[in-house]
Amino acid sequence: FLWLFITSFKTTPEIESVHYHLFPEVFKLSKMWEVWTKLGFGKYYINTLIVVIGAIICAVVFNALLAYAIAILKPAGYKIINGLVLLGYMIPSALAIFPLLLQIRNFPLGNLINTYFPLWFAFGAHAYYYLLFKDYFEKMPSSLIEAARMDGLSDLKIFFRVVFPLSRPIMGVVAIFAMTAAYSDFLLPYTVLQDTKMQTVMVAIYNLGTTTTVDSSEFLMLLVISIIPQLILFIIFQRQIMNQSVNSGMKD
Repeated sequence: FLWLFITSFKTTPEIESVHYHLFPEVFKLSKMWEVWTKLGFGKYYINTLIVVIGAIICAVVFNALLAYAIAILKPAGYKIINGLVLLGYMIPSALAIFPLLLQIRNFPLGNLINTYFPLWFAFGAHAYYYLLFKDYFEKMPSSLIEAARMDGLSDLKIFFRVVFPLSRPIMGVVAIFAMTAAYSDFLLPYTVLQDTKMQTVMVAIYNLGTTTTVDSSEFLMLLVISIIPQLILFIIFQRQIMNQSVNSGMKD
């Protein structure tokens, strides 16, 4: 990233020169803003923000509800449901893209191409997030659930009033993972959001890179702009991400 950051501030002749220099002759931080305004990159970040927010909500709510049902309520056939989720986790995402697109095109309520709904559910409904919630719920003291039931709370109220508020640490981890996946993915937004006005950051960079309106210097600057948000998030939440990565590989 450091090399990319330094090179992005060079001019195109400097980049293409046979005489290599590590640092640019003129280092202008304003170049980042100039590229941003010239290409109107703000609208792509707004589109990406819409996708990311929807993905986070779906990832937290739906996976938490499923994990609550499997880990705590344990209805009839819960082992089969758990096995099916694990089976889906074993299927590579690249193999699932074609049947997913067929479902998006042939959805009973209408064609969902050029809508954000498929991206929200695709990035949110992930077996890994379900497993994180399930492992967290299984470690909760059963006395909390029993006490809530003795107070007359229904299963749904127990979830929203007891389990959900106590799940903020794992909710934060799942939100970070979902945000990263939704922000950095290219293939699904590229195939679903065919309207150029709805493109996400990664799709916009690809399309701009294939045109002649963006030179090599500006293209490298676009890459830097796209990486900075992820880098900031990783620095801020590094401890939570690393702790969860270590804990996911350990058993009590």
